[in-house]
Amino acid sequence: MKPVQVDARILSLAAQVTESPDLDVPVLLLKIKVASDWQGEEEDEKEEEGGGGKAVMGRGGRRGCCGDILTSASPGSKESQKIKQDLYYYDLVQYCHLVLKQDYTRVLGGWVTAAQVAEILSLSCVGLEVKEEPEEFCNKLLPSAIDNLLFLDRRLQVRCSRAIKDEDRREFLQCFRTVTDAICRLCGGHVQLTSNVLQNGHFLQLLMADDVETSTRMMAVLQDILRIDRGVLLQVAEKTLNCILDELVYKLSSTINPVIGSAAIKLLLSVAESDPRLVTTLTTRYKGLETLLSKQWTGKGFDRNLDQLLDLLGSENCRADETQRLHRAVCIIQAAWRGFQTRKRLKQLPKAVTTLQKNFRAKREQELQQLRKQKEEESLRQQLRLQRQRAMRLFHERQLTLLEIVHAGQVDKHMHEMEEKSALTIQRHWRAFKARRNFLQQKQYLKQYKMAVVIQKAVLKFLEKQRKRKASSLWKPPKAPSDEQRLSLQEKVKDYIRLHPASEMSEEMSKELHQQAQAKLAQYLVKRSLDRKAQQHREALLAQVHTCVDQLMSAPSLAEATMEDLNVYMSRSVPVAARAKQSHYTMLKYTQWPWWKKLGEEFLDDEGVSEDLLCAEVGTLFIGGTKS
Repeated sequence: MKPVQVDARILSLAAQVTESPDLDVPVLLLKIKVASDWQGEEEDEKEEEGGGGKAVMGRGGRRGCCGDILTSASPGSKESQKIKQDLYYYDLVQYCHLVLKQDYTRVLGGWVTAAQVAEILSLSCVGLEVKEEPEEFCNKLLPSAIDNLLFLDRRLQVRCSRAIKDEDRREFLQCFRTVTDAICRLCGGHVQLTSNVLQNGHFLQLLMADDVETSTRMMAVLQDILRIDRGVLLQVAEKTLNCILDELVYKLSSTINPVIGSAAIKLLLSVAESDPRLVTTLTTRYKGLETLLSKQWTGKGFDRNLDQLLDLLGSENCRADETQRLHRAVCIIQAAWRGFQTRKRLKQLPKAVTTLQKNFRAKREQELQQLRKQKEEESLRQQLRLQRQRAMRLFHERQLTLLEIVHAGQVDKHMHEMEEKSALTIQRHWRAFKARRNFLQQKQYLKQYKMAVVIQKAVLKFLEKQRKRKASSLWKPPKAPSDEQRLSLQEKVKDYIRLHPASEMSEEMSKELHQQAQAKLAQYLVKRSLDRKAQQHREALLAQVHTCVDQLMSAPSLAEATMEDLNVYMSRSVPVAARAKQSHYTMLKYTQWPWWKKLGEEFLDDEGVSEDLLCAEVGTLFIGGTKS
């Protein structure tokens, strides 16, 4: 939400910027802050140069007549904070950020105007607290502003290196310093921008520049960044860090200029002091750095910084030597252990080779067996296919021969007989399949029944044991009555006998009652003997049935049956064999019926079959022993 009271100068400037063309926008933005330092320098140039200073005076006078908006309030005050917020809310800060990419050769004031706009941008962003959408300001505007400032710095450096006149070169250098100061100021106000600066490609290009002024200035900027955030080098990518360190070491090794050497050594000292891990990186990546510094840069006027850097590198080298010694010791121990393990494995190698050969041969034999089995199956399928083809060919030839031989009037009869034979074949196969299916089902049910009986027996036995154990634990022997209790009980018995005298019975009635009891006892004994014989007979029959069922369940298939197996199921009883033969004749007679009489019988349930047929079928089944 925008502030209610806004400075009239800001409103007027925002309206002028909106309505003005692009080339006039940078000049209008200079009204935010009066550049007094630049005015004084231009007036000196006017006094020295006569005619040329007239144009400079015109530019400086125009800027001097503008109002000073940004510095009208003391820095850090509420008025200054409000002015910066108004500048941001009315998009003047955004305009300063966007116009940095313009070509200032056609703008009034040239590249001096660009440097002043960069300074205004840095002053406006430092200390600015954005209340609405702060993420857009911190994550988009500020990183983009850093990129534009570095891009402007790169353009100024290129033009400075191409400048022929000393005045132009000094002007570009002054602009370059102003922009770098703006970058440092912006990084000081927003620490998160330091990593953006180091990872920017323009910054690395400026650091690699050949001229002394640019190199020393960029190393000073990097030193200021390290002073602001000591751990920034560990936050950037390893490639960027290595590129920066390579450039610093290259400058120390490729030049003898004391200015560059002093700046590079100060920067390396700051890098080494920022984190011990960077010292380790310097000593491991650049082996001869300590020798190079001691031989080439000793006695050049900055021995204090050089000695501090050499002390840090020397201590790290000592630690590196100790680490290397420990590493060599570890390598020797590992080599001895690995040699021992290798010799141990070599001793076990013959046994391992034997096992490997055995496994390989077993695997190869298994694969050969599988191949042979596949070939046999394939040949068997081929033979079956050929047999089917021969059978079909013979069948068709037989059909054609019969059609040639049979009279035309008997063709229908012949076809009728063939249909009957086909129906009989289908019925025979269907009944065999149905009987096998029923037998398998009954076999499974019988197995489940036996399992249930075994489980029930075990459970009942367990429960009976538990019941007996509980009864034995609960029973307590009765206590013997005392003398007083015994006398009282005797009195009660005598009283009961006196009150209930027994009826008198004659001797004849007693004998008759005795005879009746003896008769009932004899009848009970005879009945119990008969019941025991019947029970024994039932148990024998049940055992015989179980034996027959077990023998049927363990019976081999027809393909595997032998004559010895068939003799087991044949009866040695003449009546049973006669009954089986009679039942067989009955089934043959049944199978010779016309096919249309038996056309739906295979779909009937077992209950629909006649009782005589059932008796005939069951009567033929006899398992060894005698028929009772």
